[in-house]
Amino acid sequence: MLEGFSNASHIPELRRRLLFTAAMLAVYRVGVAVPTPGIDGQALASFFDAARSTLFGWINLFSGGALERFSVFALGIMPYISVAIILDLLKVASPYLDELYKEGEAGRRKITQYTRYGTVLLSLVQGFMIAVSLERIQAPGGGPVVYNPGWGFRIVTVLTLTAGTMFIMWLGEQITERGIGNGISLIIMAGIVARLPSALGTTAQFVREGEMSIFVLIFILALSFAVTAGIVYVETAQRRIPVQYAKRVVGRRIYGGQSSHLPLKINTSGVIPPIFASSILVFPATVATFVPALKGYASLLTPGGAVYDVIYVALIVFFAYFYTAVTFNPVDVADNLKKHGGFIPGIRPGRYTAEYIDRVLSRITLGGAIYVSAVCVLPTILIQRFNVPFYFGGTALLIVVGVALDTMAQIETHLLTRNYEGFMRRGRIRSRRG
Repeated sequence: MLEGFSNASHIPELRRRLLFTAAMLAVYRVGVAVPTPGIDGQALASFFDAARSTLFGWINLFSGGALERFSVFALGIMPYISVAIILDLLKVASPYLDELYKEGEAGRRKITQYTRYGTVLLSLVQGFMIAVSLERIQAPGGGPVVYNPGWGFRIVTVLTLTAGTMFIMWLGEQITERGIGNGISLIIMAGIVARLPSALGTTAQFVREGEMSIFVLIFILALSFAVTAGIVYVETAQRRIPVQYAKRVVGRRIYGGQSSHLPLKINTSGVIPPIFASSILVFPATVATFVPALKGYASLLTPGGAVYDVIYVALIVFFAYFYTAVTFNPVDVADNLKKHGGFIPGIRPGRYTAEYIDRVLSRITLGGAIYVSAVCVLPTILIQRFNVPFYFGGTALLIVVGVALDTMAQIETHLLTRNYEGFMRRGRIRSRRG
């Protein structure tokens, strides 16, 4: 891998892309530290210390701590991600959107335009809701979070947060176009990784003060490497269905006749199931923040409890099947194979092929859902059993590992196109997109 980075420095275009990506991520991290006017920073920080399991804590995770500081990037890139997921799901119910997704580059540009408009609208709504919520929040010490509540504060906050989200979206698009990797994913990854140094510092402090033994620390480090290696293995794993293409005679030439395979990812839905499941489960805790009478019911859904873990796993399994069914259509795959003269050995083309692919996909989706559930429940086990002062695992780790794999695969593609060896001497890195 070190040799791969050394080779990357010898390619001017790739070097420029890497430097541009690093510069844009640095701009994003600088913006996270720029506060929105009208907020008591200390009172807001004390509130977030007591609200980690609410929707505010969830948004704060994906904004890289920007919401905790209430910076100009407080909304982060989540409005853009939410709109993109909604449009992706709506293509099942909307024939117009489905046609746009199939039109290639022109359709993708139209979808991107709709995503931008939806991001502006959603950012305005979320910015207003957060501004109103902050006016009602009292810090644990009893002091207000907003200095001068009212419509002046609301308008300034909505415009500031919306502009910040659109600027992050622009940064992500610039990274995708002129840098390396997927810009939006890299921004989310940068926000998550930026919290790692403080977590490591807290862990070291726990060891110095005797709250965590050195043996527990060694066990946690070994477990961290094992879990990360397991995620890399599963995220790059595929269930390959053999495909045979019939020979076709066109003029004096013979086409086809070769063997290939249909790759199916073990975790087809990616990080979407835990995101949806967590969003649903943190909603009662968020409502209880403003309605004290509901705190008794919301306490049942606190992370680490048996009820929370059971419902969390059930929702992950449900959304894994739901999102896979929405985004992967076995009937379309079977029709495409039939049109190009391909067939699965031992399976008749058409409906029987679709049923076979659907049966295989259902089986591997169950394994993928169990794998995602295990990774997402791991943080609560570490915190409860070993007093780990940070969340290791869950959606954050899946995102970091997945984005790292995609980015390394793109860098390796640039290296291979210029006759350089890739990152690894043994085999190529397969992209998670399959």
